[in-house]
Amino acid sequence: MARKRDDAVLAAVLPDERQVAAYLRAHPDFLVRNPDLLLALSPPSRWNADDGVTDMQVFMIERLHDELETVRGAAEHLIHTSRSNMSTQNQTHRAVLTILSADGIPALAQAVADDLPALLDVDVATLCFEPPQRPVPELVAPGILTIPEGAMVRLMGGRDRDCALNEEMPGEPMLFGDGAGLVRSSAIVRLSPGGRSPDGVMAIGSRHGRTFHAGQATELVTFLARVVETCVRRWVG
Repeated sequence: MARKRDDAVLAAVLPDERQVAAYLRAHPDFLVRNPDLLLALSPPSRWNADDGVTDMQVFMIERLHDELETVRGAAEHLIHTSRSNMSTQNQTHRAVLTILSADGIPALAQAVADDLPALLDVDVATLCFEPPQRPVPELVAPGILTIPEGAMVRLMGGRDRDCALNEEMPGEPMLFGDGAGLVRSSAIVRLSPGGRSPDGVMAIGSRHGRTFHAGQATELVTFLARVVETCVRRWVG
């Protein structure tokens, strides 16, 4: 009963066919200004069904409607991707400023471990270095992990690679320490400061299995690693 009353109220409010037709005649550019309404209208057939003639116009219009919906979906996906990329870029900029504000290796390691996870919306971030040929006291600081010699190349998957993305994969304990159990996807980025500093990696891990995934752009996370690398080179020499 309530539904019938609602329909009756709606019918009383909405204009009838004659009023709609009169409005359209008085405003011939209405559909030009509201083209999306064309998708909701049923086009007239050029022939009667009894004629035994197939009206290809209807099929063509339906196909155009489908193509328009496809284009609209692609546009919405592009807008979503652009907004996501802009958000990631802004996060990276804030992370860079935090890294640059560190005044030494201990402060840098603390910024990576404590600040980067919140800034990048991840769960764990660490700095890891291979054993140096000669002692480097500057790299002995809380939060800096040691990985086996040659591990960096193995983690990268080759000497010519700067970043490795791992999806749906448990965290590596030698990279993430006690936080390895949280990690389900990760980005491992090369660090090659040179000078007295050995090679290493910056490891970023997330509890979500597809935060990092194959085919994902790596320019921003690689840029962040280059900033870290530059800071290490400045303090270690």
